[in-house]
Amino acid sequence: MSAAPAPFGFVGGGAFAAGGPLIPVADDPACTGALDRADALRADPAALARLWQDGRVLLLDEDGQALSTGDAPFAPRGGELSRGPGGPGAGIFLGLDGDGTAWFALDAALVAVDAPERTDVRTAAARWSAFHAGVYAQARALLHWRRSHRHCGICGGTLGHERAGWLGRCGSCGREHYPRTDPAIIAAVTDGERLLLGRPASWVPRRYSLVAGFVEPGETLEQTVAREVLEETSVRVRACRYLASQPWPFPGQLMLGFMALAHPDEPRVFDELEDARWFSPVEVREALARDQGDDGTGPTLPPRVSIARWLIEHWLGAVEA
Repeated sequence: MSAAPAPFGFVGGGAFAAGGPLIPVADDPACTGALDRADALRADPAALARLWQDGRVLLLDEDGQALSTGDAPFAPRGGELSRGPGGPGAGIFLGLDGDGTAWFALDAALVAVDAPERTDVRTAAARWSAFHAGVYAQARALLHWRRSHRHCGICGGTLGHERAGWLGRCGSCGREHYPRTDPAIIAAVTDGERLLLGRPASWVPRRYSLVAGFVEPGETLEQTVAREVLEETSVRVRACRYLASQPWPFPGQLMLGFMALAHPDEPRVFDELEDARWFSPVEVREALARDQGDDGTGPTLPPRVSIARWLIEHWLGAVEA
């Protein structure tokens, strides 16, 4: 299995994730997040107040961009800011790093600070360390949830926030609301020799990627793979196997990566895709090489920060082995 970057917390799994036996090996980094999320501290306001003083605070603007200094986030200590956990505009507690330093997320509009740059999450994934990009992705997803869920979906009452920003409680009916993550599948579909790739018309010219889609109620992940591939390309999936996952903070998805075996059907596209076709290993290798030198004529593939790219490289490595 090819190695993968971990910009949003995704790491290629070990023998177990690859479908092999579960045997004693070194700890799989795929099981380790950027932060210890320290759930027990979310209900301890006194401990959070102490941690806030020397903790680091990620500041995000209304568009979800992080205040930054170029290759890293602008993350002042909580004691340098005017507001912390416990009041209106409270910082959301993200967790503890390996040194025991607490990390928080806060709406930048609530404090009187500025920074040289604003960095979006895709740029951060490419330029920042995996640690900083992962913490930023977590912060962005949580702040987006908070901004977009200000009222109770049951009675319309205003939500107050508890547990360091991880729980919304309706002030009228008392209903609890939690941060939302939407599961979606993405699949490297092969007929045994070729890889199925497609593109919507809205993408940059010549960019191809894997079939992906959201899980629907009452559906297994495997059923989602088969349905999405059939709906988008008319290709029939015979079997599939889960490989790995990647948080995808646009704004709050979890991409679940599969390898799927399909019948060698001729792809036909409908509303979602502009084109879909089978690619040979040689064509995939040529598309990957356009990262280093694009001649402006052939297909290109997703950037290295995405699980789509990792799955494509995983397929190519397996078929060329």
